[in-house]
Amino acid sequence: MSANLSKELREKYKKRSLPLRKGDMVKIMRGKFRKKTGKIIAVNIKRMKIEIEGMQIKKQDGSKANVKFNPSFLQITELNLEDRKRNESLVGQKNKSNKTEGENKNAP
Repeated sequence: MSANLSKELREKYKKRSLPLRKGDMVKIMRGKFRKKTGKIIAVNIKRMKIEIEGMQIKKQDGSKANVKFNPSFLQITELNLEDRKRNESLVGQKNKSNKTEGENKNAP
């Protein structure tokens, strides 16, 4: 379950999209909540839905419920790098892309 990265993150990590994780900051690109940002509070892998902090609707009985978003409607604006494996893979990819760019420049 991946979402597109913002332009700044795309340039920084040399990737277009990454899997969503709890704690990532995202911007909603489609629907009623468009242009709003929030932190991911839950990821439902089975149903392919994401819940975002502060995005709620009022139900018929007056209670509130979190809105569940399709990951394709979201754009990642800030990554949660607390996960060691995720952090290492991003840093590793970043270093790997820098090495390949340097090798291509020196080629005849």
